[in-house]
Amino acid sequence: MEQFRREYARLCAAAGAAPQEAVLRRLREPGGARGRLDLAAQSLSLQTCSALGRLLPGAAPFVALALGDCDLSEEGVRLLLHGLCSNTTVKSLDLKGNNLRTVGAEALGKLLRQNKSIRSLTLEWNSLGMWEEGFSFFCQGLGANNFLQRLDLRNNQINHQGADELAMALTQNSSLQELDLRWNNIGLLGGRALLNCLHSNKTLKRLELAGNNIPGDILKAVEQALDHNQDRETILSEAQNQVYILSKEVLSLKDEKNKQFMDFVDTVDKQKEEKARSERMSAARVSQLQEALDEQHSIMNSLKAKLQMTEAALALSEQKVHNLGELLNAVKQEQTSVAECHFRELQQQKQESAHREGRLLHDLSAVSEKNLLLRNQVDELERKCKVQQDQLFQVKEDLTNTTAELKLRAVQAEEHLEMEKRRFKQSLEDMESLRVKEVDRMTQHIQASERAMHDRIQRLEAIKVSLEEELSQVKAAALMERGQAEEELIKVRSQARLEEQQRLEHLKEKLRLMTESRDEAQNCCLKQEEMFAEAQAKAKQLTLHADGLKRRLEELQQDLDSKEEEKVTEVNKVKVELQEQIGHLEAERAAQDGLREKIAALERQLKALSSNHREALLDKEGEISLLLEKLRMKEAEISRVREEEAQRASFLQNAIMAYVQGSALGTHSSRK
Repeated sequence: MEQFRREYARLCAAAGAAPQEAVLRRLREPGGARGRLDLAAQSLSLQTCSALGRLLPGAAPFVALALGDCDLSEEGVRLLLHGLCSNTTVKSLDLKGNNLRTVGAEALGKLLRQNKSIRSLTLEWNSLGMWEEGFSFFCQGLGANNFLQRLDLRNNQINHQGADELAMALTQNSSLQELDLRWNNIGLLGGRALLNCLHSNKTLKRLELAGNNIPGDILKAVEQALDHNQDRETILSEAQNQVYILSKEVLSLKDEKNKQFMDFVDTVDKQKEEKARSERMSAARVSQLQEALDEQHSIMNSLKAKLQMTEAALALSEQKVHNLGELLNAVKQEQTSVAECHFRELQQQKQESAHREGRLLHDLSAVSEKNLLLRNQVDELERKCKVQQDQLFQVKEDLTNTTAELKLRAVQAEEHLEMEKRRFKQSLEDMESLRVKEVDRMTQHIQASERAMHDRIQRLEAIKVSLEEELSQVKAAALMERGQAEEELIKVRSQARLEEQQRLEHLKEKLRLMTESRDEAQNCCLKQEEMFAEAQAKAKQLTLHADGLKRRLEELQQDLDSKEEEKVTEVNKVKVELQEQIGHLEAERAAQDGLREKIAALERQLKALSSNHREALLDKEGEISLLLEKLRMKEAEISRVREEEAQRASFLQNAIMAYVQGSALGTHSSRK
């Protein structure tokens, strides 16, 4: 586009006129890069039109040219259209609103006759129908054109005569697909003429006739004819596509046949060459096959060694699984022994509590007997008091003094009793706190044991995963080299030893913790026994308050019953948890059985692979024997061919000698 602008400026300067700035500006715009030159609404001078007319012939740097509403003169239109006659790149031309007249119509007719690139032509608002001679010349050019596809003639004052001329042009035209004749004066006669031309024109697909005073039945008939043309065009396009496809297929088949023939000739030549090469390289192939056999024998030996290594690795893995099963059985036995010890300790505590209750009841009976004796003594004293009433009256003053002292002593005794009650309550609270602490310790110990079991299960699962990984490694090792398999076995052995050491250390720690918990429980029992002994001593001292002690003992018995119930529930919980742990261990044992089955399946697979490999080796040996037989046959054929060639050579030699002798005799006779 830049070169076009420079040429335009040069031509304007050569003509002695200044180039129009509007045109230069449009030539500089980026729209030109998209293949469109838009000069619409620009009043173009005659010099500009002549310069553009000189530049347009040949190949222009744009595809669309817009010259609408440019107020072009007759001479300017002629120059522009003359330049476009030989143009090969412009496909769309817009000349609407330029008030074209006879000269412009004639130039358009010439353009349509000579140009072969324009596909779209817009002539809206030009009043071409007013100039009958120019419009007839335009219609003649349209009839001779076979490249235009779209024509816009809106608002051109075309009457029925112009419509007749357009109809005549359309009967000759075979490329126009869209024609816009809206807002003209075609009328009834022009509509009939256009309808009649559609019977012979089969390419027009769209015809706009609105605003032309054409009856509706004619418009409907025109639409039907256009629809028929569209259907025909689609059918023709489909047929053309099919013909094109079939022609392509025929050409491809011909090419394939030619290629096949040439390939056949090449294959024949190649077969001849290959025969010669095979005869030459048969000995080399035999040697290579022998070397391949030796290599296969060596590979078989290496595979046998690898199989032996894998079998040894599998045996080691089975030993590990067996050792793990033994460890699990030992852990189960330890758990059962620990549970039995706990149960025995609980039974001993129950027996000791029952024995203590019996002792307390015996003490209570002794205290009640002492109370009865005291009552009897009080009765005797009352009798003595009755006997000695006289003496009492005499010593009233002494009695008053003694009663006051007795009251003081009673108050002191009550205070002493209250203090002992508080001490007893404190002792009971201490006992309860100790019991709570013991229960908490037991629960913590059980939780710790649960956690330990859970950790052990996780470790066993990890061991399971590691065993599976080891099996996969063993499979891979069967296909890898011998050195890698030995290194993996060493690593597995070291890991197994470390795991066994860790397990033994963990079991030792568990045993130590269990012994510590047992010692703590025994110490707590001893402390409880001491507290109970102190309580018994206090009960013996508090014989005067036997009724209150009985009530308190009943309350204590209720507390003891509740404690026993709590202990029973805790023991049941421990039993349930132990059963759950046993179930988990049994599940792990089942998983180990599954692993053993998998190991057996892997062994079967290895055996099957070995058998398949042996069969493959046997097949290869058979193939090698067949190849050797073929080589022998070929050698025999070669020897036979050599013998035949030797015979032929001898026959030829004899014939030549006979011919030579015969010719010599003939010459001799002629000389004679």
